[in-house]
Amino acid sequence: MCYNPAVRGFNYIGHVNTTIGGRVCQPWNSLKPHSHSQDGSMFPEGTLSAAENFCRNPDGEMSVWCYTMDPDMRWEFCDVEPCGM
Repeated sequence: MCYNPAVRGFNYIGHVNTTIGGRVCQPWNSLKPHSHSQDGSMFPEGTLSAAENFCRNPDGEMSVWCYTMDPDMRWEFCDVEPCGM
């Protein structure tokens, strides 16, 4: 599934859960290994638990992303193409 580049993937609801570097995404409702202040209000699903560990863009980055399970890499963009590319 692609993301809408006009809104930078803000409404992306696909199930990609790995980054461009091949790292597994941290579940959004977890604060380990990386703490964060996301509360789920900016997710299409409306909750952190419903977003599982899927790539999302709750804060308007250039593309969808996630926190990673790699303690040395806090976050990374995901390998999701913009629609129409």
